[in-house]
Amino acid sequence: MHLDRLTCYLAGGVPPGGAHRNPGCRDPRPPRRTEAVVLPGRLYFAGESGVWTGGMAFHDPLAPDETPGRAYLLSAEQFSDLAAQEMRHPPGRDLDLRTVLATGRDQFGPGRYETLLCPGHLDGIPVLTLTAPSPATPLNAPAAGYLRHLAAGLHDAHGWSPARSADYLATRPGAAGTWTAPTVLEALHVPHAAPPPGVAAE
Repeated sequence: MHLDRLTCYLAGGVPPGGAHRNPGCRDPRPPRRTEAVVLPGRLYFAGESGVWTGGMAFHDPLAPDETPGRAYLLSAEQFSDLAAQEMRHPPGRDLDLRTVLATGRDQFGPGRYETLLCPGHLDGIPVLTLTAPSPATPLNAPAAGYLRHLAAGLHDAHGWSPARSADYLATRPGAAGTWTAPTVLEALHVPHAAPPPGVAAE
């Protein structure tokens, strides 16, 4: 959801707080359009990120929930190169998108972000996203830097406040039980509000 992170996929570079340099796309130009979207399904955290450490964010399209996101208008070539980087392959080869566009789903491998979904269309243009082939296991709590990146995207795309982002992220599977809304706020460098005088903190 964060345009700065997407720019690292397009033009190459290391995202703030990350540990991996993206090579970039053949066409490094910025997206021609961006728009906030809400996808059916649930965000959850699993596995171990080589970029951020901690759990990675995945999308389970069958879970009874909604996931805020951000749509970027890219060319098929740019999307292919972005997907290759998420799949840890060198960019430069166009993906065959015919199956995902016809059926809503295609799998290019058994690993993370190697499953393509098409949950619908936006103004007649197909929306594509990447996830695990099925709900990935084991669940794993995300790192603080990753949460800051996601919260920045929620703010940029949807205008969410830090408190709303913290409430949302702390309740996602994988994060729940390790993170709470107050500790996520602390990770976002937002102080948790103290109780008024005479009110005991729980």
